[in-house]
Amino acid sequence: MKEKFLENVTKSVTRCVLSEPIDKSSAIKKINVSKWNDQYKLTHNENNKDIHKNIPESELRGYLSEILGSEFRSLVFWDEEKEYSIRITKSGRVLTRSCASDIGRAAQKTHNREKNYLIPEGTVVAPLVDMGIFTREGRIVSTMHDKYRQINRFLELFCDELDRFPKEKELNVIDFGCGKSYLTFIVYYYLHEVLGYNVHITGLDLKRDVIEGCNAAAKRYGYTDLSFEVGDINGYKPSFSPDIVFTLHACDTATDFALYNAVTWGARLIMSVPCCQHEVCGKMKAGELKILERYGLIKERASALFTDAIRANMLITKGYSTKVLEFVDMSHTPKNVLIRAVKASIPEKAKKEAREEVEVLLGHIGCEPTIYRLLK
Repeated sequence: MKEKFLENVTKSVTRCVLSEPIDKSSAIKKINVSKWNDQYKLTHNENNKDIHKNIPESELRGYLSEILGSEFRSLVFWDEEKEYSIRITKSGRVLTRSCASDIGRAAQKTHNREKNYLIPEGTVVAPLVDMGIFTREGRIVSTMHDKYRQINRFLELFCDELDRFPKEKELNVIDFGCGKSYLTFIVYYYLHEVLGYNVHITGLDLKRDVIEGCNAAAKRYGYTDLSFEVGDINGYKPSFSPDIVFTLHACDTATDFALYNAVTWGARLIMSVPCCQHEVCGKMKAGELKILERYGLIKERASALFTDAIRANMLITKGYSTKVLEFVDMSHTPKNVLIRAVKASIPEKAKKEAREEVEVLLGHIGCEPTIYRLLK
């Protein structure tokens, strides 16, 4: 009877609540389950700390079936029209009920209206507290909302491609130009602490004092497989074979050297948010398209877009399925383009077309940017 009733748990379910622990001494009194894109987020409070876990929607029914009756007696869930409840009594009887409800519809509207972050406010994450993004209670510091959105958006786009990396294998990651390492610490936290990956991350930057501070922080948090090195993106040689390379706001051609290194090493996933793109702007000779050079602001923005289009196409020529995505809304930061490239089997025809498109564009702007010279 329980299994038949749980057949109502479909993609339309917006929220679930497990309660009444069978073991009265259990530290976990309730588990909230909420829908997020094609996953469900499980949240429970343990020792005054919210613990989060994500599962695919295909696994929700199996998860509820296993835990209901073994750890909890009661389950209530909602879809867009109804509320369903199921309770396992002490004698083993299964009691079920369903009725009309507006809660599920309201939850769906709220989901559509408000962003459901991978690291929700209220979660106490030591690096975010130390960096001044969260208070000690896990609340967002008022001046750090933009940084908080950037981190969550990057994680969201990053996690979209994680299915290609099995958890049983070590995952090697490099963050080029890590700076104060907001992103490096959070990627490590999310991969290792939340998702349970066996991950090793190396952050690279030119500033020795910053690197020393990051290594001290990693040691303080107990992040044994997170380390930082002083080094230049151009010419860096890792001691391992990187699976993932990412770079957030590497300035100007530093982005190009990061992409070049990632391609050279055969990284399976590359994620790059470019910054301060001056090279093409300083060299562009637009010829018949002289209107692009007439207005400084137009020239600057067009140059940045041309550069990122060339980067994306050159990655295609090297066997990467590439997308150019909006990183965060323009109102939060003008540096809002993210290039995401996944190692793939790209037909030779597609590679040739991508290169020809680049060469046509180069003919119009009258210069060859670094990424083209490195990868041509």
